[in-house]
Amino acid sequence: MKVLFIGDIVGQPGRDILCRRLGEIIDGECPDVVIANAENAAGGKGLTGQVAGELFDLGVHVLTLGNHTFDRKEIEEALSDTRILRPVNYPPNVPGRGYGIYPLSNNRKIAVISLMGRVYLPDIDCPFRAMNDVLEQVAAQTANIIVDFHAEVTSEKVAMSWYLDGRVSAVIGTHTHVQTADERIMPRGTACLSDAGMTGPVDGVIGMDRDVIIKKFLTGIPQHFVVAKGNAAIQGCVIEINEATGKADTIRRINIQG
Repeated sequence: MKVLFIGDIVGQPGRDILCRRLGEIIDGECPDVVIANAENAAGGKGLTGQVAGELFDLGVHVLTLGNHTFDRKEIEEALSDTRILRPVNYPPNVPGRGYGIYPLSNNRKIAVISLMGRVYLPDIDCPFRAMNDVLEQVAAQTANIIVDFHAEVTSEKVAMSWYLDGRVSAVIGTHTHVQTADERIMPRGTACLSDAGMTGPVDGVIGMDRDVIIKKFLTGIPQHFVVAKGNAAIQGCVIEINEATGKADTIRRINIQG
């Protein structure tokens, strides 16, 4: 089983490069499922149902979210779509769902879990305890499990990878918009990557207009962030899983310019 994971989509430039290049990536990689983090896909902050529809039409199967999940009021209605996942460790009364189990060809299934860290992010429920609860439900239905861990610090992401080693197929970090070079298969068969990177404009500062960000650093005055223009890239990774065991065989980063 092959999984294509796309790092944080940032605004129109991120969607535009997916429109131009995702089809050829899918043709070349032949993934069984395409997962993308879309929490910055609408105007650089949040997601709407219309934008989600655009991404599904391009060939994405599942969208995960993060700390900007509820920045747009339209998201509550969009979360009724089972292909859109907000972090599973939001409190139980929050709209939406944190994981889904999706059928693939030949009677196969894959589970996708959206999870968020707590270091330097909103103080929601413990992601480690939340994973224990969710895995009791998910593992009974499939061994093929992908976790998008949306977290700020590398230490929390690496700790989660060790904590889940052997219990999920992959732990892929998102949120920082900077692709890391630490992809590996853990000793018990879980693939991990601290951050998948960003799908969006590379000539800004983590996707935002560089002049605005520099002004904030120079003055200390809050600024209205806007999505950068210019060159864009698709970053993420490809994971191959032994579908009989749920263990990962390989993980490989992708970074496609233009």
